[in-house]
Amino acid sequence: MNFTPLHDRVAIKPMDQEEKTLGGIIIPDTAKEKPMQGKVIAVGKGTKDKDGNLIPLDVKVGDKVLYGKWGGTEVKVNGQEFIIMKESDIMGIIN
Repeated sequence: MNFTPLHDRVAIKPMDQEEKTLGGIIIPDTAKEKPMQGKVIAVGKGTKDKDGNLIPLDVKVGDKVLYGKWGGTEVKVNGQEFIIMKESDIMGIIN
């Protein structure tokens, strides 16, 4: 990808939602909720503390993360959709 987030921002590729419920009912596209899980595609270098020391991010490229339903900003880069958000908007890393 030809995109590098700045500072404490992270680029996330949303994961596709399930097409069916556990009971086998197919969910149409119009009824699907926004995804809340994704894979980290790119990360910024981090933020600086008051003394100018770089504080690196906790997430890294390849991590699967959980984030808020309406968090971040949706963007298109090279025809692919991504969500750009601050690391603080990520709720956690999925193991």
